Amino acid sequence: MTRSRKSQISLEATPYYHCVSRCVRRAFLCGVDALTRINYEHRRQWVEDRLLWLGEIFAIDICAYAVMSNHVHVVLHINVLQSRQWSAEDIVMRWHRLYKGSALSHRFLKGDAFSPAEQQAFEALVAQWRETLTSISRFMAVLNEGIARRANAEDRCTGRFWEGRFKSQALLDEQALAACMAYVDLNPIRASLADTPETSDHTSVQMRIVCAKASKQPSDLLPFVGNPRADMPEGLPFKLSDYLELVDWTGRAIREDKRGFIAESLPPILTRLNISGKQWQQLTQQFEKQFRCFAGQRSSFEKVRDYFQLSRTPPNLLAT
Repeated sequence: MTRSRKSQISLEATPYYHCVSRCVRRAFLCGVDALTRINYEHRRQWVEDRLLWLGEIFAIDICAYAVMSNHVHVVLHINVLQSRQWSAEDIVMRWHRLYKGSALSHRFLKGDAFSPAEQQAFEALVAQWRETLTSISRFMAVLNEGIARRANAEDRCTGRFWEGRFKSQALLDEQALAACMAYVDLNPIRASLADTPETSDHTSVQMRIVCAKASKQPSDLLPFVGNPRADMPEGLPFKLSDYLELVDWTGRAIREDKRGFIAESLPPILTRLNISGKQWQQLTQQFEKQFRCFAGQRSSFEKVRDYFQLSRTPPNLLAT
């Protein structure tokens, strides 16, 4: 039975989630329609721009993304700590970038004095908006709605553009996070849209590589902060150099002329995460099929089972 999005997301279990949205009609989201020969390639930039724009507004960090011909992959990190640090003005200003707001929120920005009842109502409104700005469901809804409206206007049609529900997978541990990010970043290579990660347009890995050449990390993406440690700052628990090496090695391993090839020496991140080369290839080539709503080791799921209110262990989890 299909599970609601709310039941698939638990901040107590993990802040990392893989989301996928797919088109419902034959017309492409992006790329060239083989039947009509109409080129929709420009829509990739629509999606990428809107995705990064929403990352500026929500308390949700973007770890990885790939804009494909008829679907979009994104790995998200819910940053509750960041939302808690925002002032009421921060919340209102961010909300107004998405919606018109309310009479109270506009009066607040003007500096009007509130009565006790109005102040209480305003604080309740801010609390509601603060929670919404950490919602993956709202994030994906705003992303998809904006693209659907533009695409329908361009196509001069009406009706649903995306599937009714986006797919969500909880990434329960570092192994699942690393595998899923590589899976997302290598989508264009598996689809023969690019030969290398650096030529994979409208992907997070291309953005990271461009910035890495300038010895920096992109401000629009959640940064890599190195191996887990006590004083670890907010960010991905890997080294950027290790991840780029990992993606490059994985991409070479899944090429048509080298299918099933396993490198003699694994990247440091694989050794640290205790994942075999054969298992890694399986994960990064078939991540969506390998897992359903939850991705990670069986032992990782057992630790957070109660948060998702499941009586049975999901199939296809990794052995510890």
